Amino acid sequence: MHQLTYGDIKSATDRIAGRVRPVALAPAGPGVTRTPRQGSPDDRAGEPCEVWLALEFMQHTGSFKARGAQNFVRAHREAGTLPEAGVTIASGGNAGLACAWAAQQQGVRATVFLPTTAPAVKVARLRGYGAEVRLIGTEYAEALAACEEFTAATGALASHAYDHPLIAAGAGTLLEEIHQRIPGLDTVVVAVGGGGLFAGVATAARHHGIRTVAVEPENCRALNAALEAGHPVDVTVDSVASDSLGARRASAMALHAAQQDGVRSVLVPDTEITGARQALWDQRRIAAEHGAATALAALTARTGRADRHGPEQHVSGRGPADRPATAGYGYRPSAGEKVCVVVCGANTDVTTLVAPPGN
Repeated sequence: MHQLTYGDIKSATDRIAGRVRPVALAPAGPGVTRTPRQGSPDDRAGEPCEVWLALEFMQHTGSFKARGAQNFVRAHREAGTLPEAGVTIASGGNAGLACAWAAQQQGVRATVFLPTTAPAVKVARLRGYGAEVRLIGTEYAEALAACEEFTAATGALASHAYDHPLIAAGAGTLLEEIHQRIPGLDTVVVAVGGGGLFAGVATAARHHGIRTVAVEPENCRALNAALEAGHPVDVTVDSVASDSLGARRASAMALHAAQQDGVRSVLVPDTEITGARQALWDQRRIAAEHGAATALAALTARTGRADRHGPEQHVSGRGPADRPATAGYGYRPSAGEKVCVVVCGANTDVTTLVAPPGN
């Protein structure tokens, strides 16, 4: 297994410079998070926390995935390893969009395999980028198996939605931009599916002394389960955010990043994800995916839920005093903590926000 390094992130930053959109940042304003933790062992109890939103849904193709795809395709172009059969990928949607977009820029074919549960808006956009779309099964793992068979039969270059060092390193370039533009950042909060974004962001964040909070739906918890088991394991996928966070198993690369200092794994229920997504629309007119709203849900989730106890991970960084962390529900910033929440994608059906079901 390739252990992702900060050097990989720096190489990706140089490789895709000028070919992706710089992340837009916006202060979240007061009231975005619940009351800071009581009894926090820092000396800033009278200060509110400071929360920023990284609006990465404004990236090419509507999500952070464009970074990894651009890095993947360009690295193979530089190495002369792009085959005539083109590139192929199995994706819940966003990675496929990014792969198709990056392949189109390089003038190569793209064949994308998706679960039949993928939103129609993503399928239509894939075809708009010139990709051949094949809908297989109801879960990502089934689409992946079909993609692997296609690769063996045609010689196409297989990318991956999250489990490839070039993909994860490209995603990590996002943290490099955030770090440069938010001085004194303590914590970055990211949603986790298979772990590509998390692995890249956490690797870069650790280099800069920034803690990473990895957020998953409680019934779609591949990384959290891997931390409990000590190795990647298959999990049940059953969440409103499963179209983008529905990996059955986290990558070994993501697990390695999660086992380092400065990482906290938390879970959120679907009701909080739906509420955070609706709040982004109602208060900011941001039409985010459920997967993108999952990160924010960690801060807005109601208190009173019992923690799901997992392995303790030492939390370090430049923020409040170091403290042990167990996998639980939600994340409460300490007073004075400077936090950035990554809103990572917006390929969604806006009608579900304008007229929520049941209204």
